[in-house]
Amino acid sequence: MEPARSRWKAGIRCWVDQCDGGNRCTADIRCMARILIIDDERLIRHALREILEYEQHVIEEADDGDAGLKAVLTGKFDAVFCDVKMPGKDGIEVVEALTLKGVGTPVIIMTGHGSVELAVQALKAGAYDFIEKPLDLNRVLVALRNATDREELRKETVVLRQRKKGGVDMIGQSPALEEIRSVVAKVAPTDARVLITGANGTGKEVVARKIHAMSERSAAAFVEVNCAAIPSELIESELFGHEKGAFTSAVKQRKGRFEQAQGGTLFLDEIGDMALSAQAKMLRALQERVIQRVGGDKNIKVDVRVLAATNKDLAAEIAAGRFREDLFHRLNVIPIRVPALAERSSDVPLLVEYFLGGVADELGVAAPEFTKDALQALAKAPWTGNIRELRNVVKRLVILCGDQVTGADVERHV
Repeated sequence: MEPARSRWKAGIRCWVDQCDGGNRCTADIRCMARILIIDDERLIRHALREILEYEQHVIEEADDGDAGLKAVLTGKFDAVFCDVKMPGKDGIEVVEALTLKGVGTPVIIMTGHGSVELAVQALKAGAYDFIEKPLDLNRVLVALRNATDREELRKETVVLRQRKKGGVDMIGQSPALEEIRSVVAKVAPTDARVLITGANGTGKEVVARKIHAMSERSAAAFVEVNCAAIPSELIESELFGHEKGAFTSAVKQRKGRFEQAQGGTLFLDEIGDMALSAQAKMLRALQERVIQRVGGDKNIKVDVRVLAATNKDLAAEIAAGRFREDLFHRLNVIPIRVPALAERSSDVPLLVEYFLGGVADELGVAAPEFTKDALQALAKAPWTGNIRELRNVVKRLVILCGDQVTGADVERHV
């Protein structure tokens, strides 16, 4: 990491007295987040990447608005830093497009052309925050912390609402979903491991949360790890924790997700993307129920139920040498396949009704009426993005269609 003074040249301003030894900013920042940087200036992207990676965040880049918009729509990010003046779509247009599609990822607008009018325009379009170039390091980290805090608060609010309603619900009455409910009811009271498979957006996490909510561990923590979002060199520290001094930025001891889930449930999402080196340690943790923190030699006993999910064909991954067969058999005690939404289209009207209440509350508007032909049109849609796509479409229709949503509205906006 370069000293703070050298960051002026890259367009990132950081006063030496705001940093620890001129290297690390003292601004408080949350745990690892997945962040997208959209900027046509390579030096700005790389300087911002360097700072945020030093804070152990996972970074992706896009060099124009069109590429950035595509990345947000096809990926899962905790926050986006987006320049205003770019070729193709500018930053305001990117924010407007994300708002139109019902994507709630917080966007922090960056510009070297700062003005009150531009800031107001960005915020009205749906941006979370607005910062000027040259970027002040503390301002960057505070804006990111506030954005991730808001996202955490939103997720906690959803969980609290679900608990108030009696837990997590799997919405629908199709035969496929009824079969899943039956399996969940049988397996939840046990400590058997469950491997949940299905395409992106089908609701694998909801199934995992339902198993936890119906188990004897429901009063303890449900801890989720997205294995695809964590770089291979950090996954072991994330899962098992680390001791102080284990690596350069390990300034203090940190408990990993296994210890955080003690007595509860650890949900390993996208397990098919886990690095082979971490798979070996995961196998030992499952076999012996003990872990070792990175940089430590002490065995720590863990009492954790492990649920896993993937959108990959693990048999093919095993054949290709990318997934351990012994780990697969440890995880695949109870297999549950979650069908694509197109396979249970009869559930679409019930899902629309379920999402409608939450979206209307979120937007602070009255829920519109969905006509019969609108629901029929939605049920016939292909839903390649599954339930996640359906929720975004419901939000889009609520924003754009006023008091009533018709079949014609669906054809126009879906």
